[in-house]
Amino acid sequence: MIFLLLPAFNEEASLPVLLPKLDKFLKEENTGFQIVVCNDGSRDRTLELLEEYKKTMPIVVLNHVINRGLGETARDLFEYAAWNSKEGDVIVRMDCDDTHEPQFIKTMIQKLSEGYDVVIASRFQPGGGQHGVSGYRAFISSCANLFMKCMFPLKGIREYSCGYRAYTARIIKNAVEAYGNNFIQLKGLGFTGTLEKLVKLKMIGAKFSEVPFVLRYDQKQSASKMVSSITTIGYFVMAFIYHWPFGGWRRSYKHLARKYNEAHAPSEGTTGSAVVSVDTE
Repeated sequence: MIFLLLPAFNEEASLPVLLPKLDKFLKEENTGFQIVVCNDGSRDRTLELLEEYKKTMPIVVLNHVINRGLGETARDLFEYAAWNSKEGDVIVRMDCDDTHEPQFIKTMIQKLSEGYDVVIASRFQPGGGQHGVSGYRAFISSCANLFMKCMFPLKGIREYSCGYRAYTARIIKNAVEAYGNNFIQLKGLGFTGTLEKLVKLKMIGAKFSEVPFVLRYDQKQSASKMVSSITTIGYFVMAFIYHWPFGGWRRSYKHLARKYNEAHAPSEGTTGSAVVSVDTE
């Protein structure tokens, strides 16, 4: 079973393009799926359209009456998936603006089946890239990823800011159990939670990998929701909290990786994690 998580804010232009595309792709892959959309206080027809698509597609709608931001929206989506999935399921988070093509879900799930807990769709792997991104925006993104790699090194990972990722349900269930409401703690700091999830998962011993991905910013159907200044402040705040020698995250949560590894070590005669399979023939 695949739980596909979509945060949505004023996406009336995107949904009629993205949802049929997702429905077609996932049905062709012949695997069970549920699309979970959190409408974050949209002021357009987003909620109305979602209610229409629910009649013909397996869609669950979570609704915020007022706009709460990406952090709280992601928290609600991941908590829903943690509570409703089974350990062998897969959780995929992607953007709702049609910049993330569904075809990469297949390669991410293939990678999960090799024993990884988190697979990131990466512009920086051979074969990856981006279309429609201005030179200035590309430069800022590269600088941000370099900063994050220096502050929060993850072996083999170059893509920190892209939210298009696949997770084993098991790792998300354990993260929600371990951190509670603090799995996504910096909820009011723009897109900081996209990075925070990686850091929090690292601290419970998650294994990471990447697959090539092409960002289609030229297909973007709605205005950007990112406020760069707030997100930048969030990155610095998180670096401070993580590295603070007197009670920072590294010290506060150091017991979690040991607890996770002891509780979830593979039984004798087994290897890796059980994840949903997708036929790639």
